[in-house]
Amino acid sequence: MKQILLMITLHLAVHAIPAQKPAINKYAIIDKKALQIPDSLTKTTEDIAAYTTSNFSADTEKVRSIFTWITSSIQYDIDNMFAINFYEKTKDKISKALTNRKGICENYAALFNDICLKAGIKSYMIEGYTKQNGFVDYIAHAWCAALIDGSWFLFDPTFGSGYISNGKFYRKINYDYFKVSPAALIKSHMPFDFLWQFLNYPVTNQEFYEGKTQQNKLKPFFSYPDSINAYEQQSFMEQLKATGERIERNGVRSSLIFERLRQIKLQIENDRIETENKRISETANLYNSAVADYNNGINSFNEFIVYRNNQFNPLKTDLEIQNMIDSAYKNVTGAKTKLSAIKKPDANLKILMAQLTKSIDDITSQVREQQDWLKIYFGKNKQGRKSMLAGQRKITLFGIPLN
Repeated sequence: MKQILLMITLHLAVHAIPAQKPAINKYAIIDKKALQIPDSLTKTTEDIAAYTTSNFSADTEKVRSIFTWITSSIQYDIDNMFAINFYEKTKDKISKALTNRKGICENYAALFNDICLKAGIKSYMIEGYTKQNGFVDYIAHAWCAALIDGSWFLFDPTFGSGYISNGKFYRKINYDYFKVSPAALIKSHMPFDFLWQFLNYPVTNQEFYEGKTQQNKLKPFFSYPDSINAYEQQSFMEQLKATGERIERNGVRSSLIFERLRQIKLQIENDRIETENKRISETANLYNSAVADYNNGINSFNEFIVYRNNQFNPLKTDLEIQNMIDSAYKNVTGAKTKLSAIKKPDANLKILMAQLTKSIDDITSQVREQQDWLKIYFGKNKQGRKSMLAGQRKITLFGIPLN
């Protein structure tokens, strides 16, 4: 009886384990084609994108090809895994990855994002942090989002390229990080800016730490599509300011978030200082240019007066004489125009501008007087002109130019 019972137990155990069927890779043809790209076409993102668009038409096929090539071709750079630089130019991040065939998360993400954009796929690079095996990481991470057939999906080519064990990187492509829904990836990937969660009820940093990543519809509704549209209409600095505000609103839960927020605020402040210095420099240049035009106007005017006092000798044509006084007018009115373009002058500059404006108005009045006189002069015949010149009194020069 014992033997019969044992046989029955074994029989049940065998049938309790379902037969394992090999997973079917519906992207097998795409993956194969992606890896057939000639090495000569992998030196720039332009060439990789061109190869992608020439071989694939659907967006899903394109992003699959891009993801497969990157995760198969770029080695994770263990030696520089902590060297994340938010200030490094994107083109430099991409260049490093393509030249060395190595990189960290920001290189993987920048490469993926740039190829997608050049292949005609709307894409964004996302900065944030992750949770792995229940532990929230203490270093920043970067991944991507792409708009596929009207919906946003997330991609992490870094995590998709392999894993680290005992200080060594092992390449093993993991397509679990390919085309992930926002609701799924939020369990492990938390953007600094909740805009890039692509969720109508964004998860706070505190909730992420606690593992509470389910959509809570008791929260205020957040229309991320509208917010992304607004973001795309903003200047870079407006985007940066809005990003900082959203980071603060979502809770500065850790030193990592605090540091990223500090970097953003520092970047905003540096831009403010740079903009102010640029404005001051442009203001000084405008004022100095106005002074130069004013001085040129005085010189042209005095040159005309000397020539008129000499009874228009040596002989010049009417057009040449007219140009002498018109040149003076052009310069002084140009000076006035430049002064009017100066915005928000300081107290000292206001005084200088007021003095220069009065001087400009004074010489402009005299220039116009001479222009009116010339109209009468040019209207006379030869004898009438001689009479006007013979009977004129000597005209005083306007003054000396400003220093």
